[in-house]
Amino acid sequence: MGTIELLKTEHRIRIHSFIFLYGASISETIRKDMEEEISTMWNEPRGLVWLDAYPWLLEFDIQVFLFPDIRKEDIVSNRNPRNNYIRVEEYAHGNISFVDGLGCNTGYFKLENLYKNSTTSAHEYGHTLGLPHPHDLDIRGKGQPGIMYPRGTLVDAEFQYDPLVKAGEKGGTIYPIHRRVQQNDIDDLRLNHLIENKQMIIGKLSSVYHEAHQPKN
Repeated sequence: MGTIELLKTEHRIRIHSFIFLYGASISETIRKDMEEEISTMWNEPRGLVWLDAYPWLLEFDIQVFLFPDIRKEDIVSNRNPRNNYIRVEEYAHGNISFVDGLGCNTGYFKLENLYKNSTTSAHEYGHTLGLPHPHDLDIRGKGQPGIMYPRGTLVDAEFQYDPLVKAGEKGGTIYPIHRRVQQNDIDDLRLNHLIENKQMIIGKLSSVYHEAHQPKN
């Protein structure tokens, strides 16, 4: 989730998002890696948005903060559309990281998924902007996968965990480090429609405070 700013004299559009991390597994390393990953990957394609038949350059201003003493009411009462809240823990039900729906501002990340260059943070950020997983999860022959393809997607061998195994076998699905933000991901944000309708917020407030998950006995 974030706010949309028009820099009219420069023909630039800037999305501002703040991400506040809480939970037992947050650290300065996680904060720095997450900020760098999301910012680098979403700015990398130098995405264009067409407004009034003119291309505007899209930029992402991503700032990540540690918030170890956060309270439930801080999240529930927040009305700042730039603010996103993510709990980070070693254990997560289902062994996955997730956000609370498409176009939301809260979620829960499993520490193990956040290794450097994992693309997990950039992928989940896409969900907070409203992007779903693509419908076609067999993209063999179509080159490098976009950022929103989930684990289990069938890809060309060079983008698998193990390039030497057959597609669909163990190691024969997408290795997330190969995902990249592409212009079609920018197009799918439909920013031109939001801006034309004077909607300068992307996403919505889900405002879910997550307790730490506990292993089931």
